[in-house]
Amino acid sequence: MRLTDFWARLEEAFGPGYAASIAADQVLSQLGGRTIAQALAAGEETQVVWRAVCAAYPDRVPARLR
Repeated sequence: MRLTDFWARLEEAFGPGYAASIAADQVLSQLGGRTIAQALAAGEETQVVWRAVCAAYPDRVPARLR
């Protein structure tokens, strides 16, 4: 998954303003206790990060975006 696709999905699931907040502020155990932004900056694959988002927020991410 391209990084632009990742951000588009995150914004579609959470809205543009909230997506940025989630990425910067929410620590996910699925990412080893890092935020989305930290995981991406560390070079984690976008698909791995997206799976972590889907696992952490199953009610927010629509099935068609999974």
